Amino acid sequence: MTSSRIGTLRETHLHAALKQWYAAPGDLFEVPIDRFVVDIVRNRQLIEIQTRGFSSMKAKLDALLDDHPVRIVHPIARNKWIVRGPHAGRSSTRRKSPKSGSPYDVFVELVSFPWLVDHPNFSLEILMTEEEELRRFDGNANWRRKGWAVVERRLLGVSERLAITGPTDLADMIPDGLPEPFTTADLAAAIGRQRRVAQQMAYCLRETGVVEIAGKSGNAVLYVPSR
Repeated sequence: MTSSRIGTLRETHLHAALKQWYAAPGDLFEVPIDRFVVDIVRNRQLIEIQTRGFSSMKAKLDALLDDHPVRIVHPIARNKWIVRGPHAGRSSTRRKSPKSGSPYDVFVELVSFPWLVDHPNFSLEILMTEEEELRRFDGNANWRRKGWAVVERRLLGVSERLAITGPTDLADMIPDGLPEPFTTADLAAAIGRQRRVAQQMAYCLRETGVVEIAGKSGNAVLYVPSR
C-alpha cells in the first residue's frame, strides 16, 4: 500500500481509523485528482470516507462522477460509549449512550443528493460501527451537554456493512407491513426513527423513483410504491 501525507494533518481519529480499516492491498491514499484529494484510490474506484456532512461533497462529486466510479463510505454508530475527561479533580468516566444508530440514519445525509443513487458511477456503503465519543469540559459548549464539548470520535469496531448501488437497494430498505398508501408517520413508526428522518427517507425514495405521491389525507402526504 502506498500513502501520502497530503491532507492528513487535519484528519480526525475516526476518519484515519476507518481509512485504515477499509484499506486493501494495492490501495493508494490521499491522491490528487483534478483539483481534489481523494482518500483512497483502488484500481479505478475512488473511495471517500465521509463521517458527516454529505452536502460538503457536492462539488467534488459533480467534478468526478462522470469520469470515475466513486464510493462514499459512511459510518453510523450503532453503539457509542461517552468518555468524559478529568474535570474539577474528578477522574474520567465512561458510559454507554442510550441512543442507538440505525442504517436509516443515512437518509439524514443522503437527502443532500438522493438523485445520485441512480448515477452509474455512484455507490454508498454504510458501516455500522462501535465508537467512543471523547468529551472535554468547555463552558462555551452546547448547553444540552452542560458544558461538555465533543472533541473526538474513536472507532472500536465495525459490526455490519450495507451497500447502496442503486434505487433497488433503497427499495429494499422499506420495511414490510407498511399500509398502502402510507404516510411519513407510518414510516417513522415502522423504522423506529423520528418523523424528520422518515420525511428525509420519503424524499430520497421519491427522488429516486422508488415511491410516488398518491394524494393527501388531511395535511399528510400519501405515498405508494412506484408502478
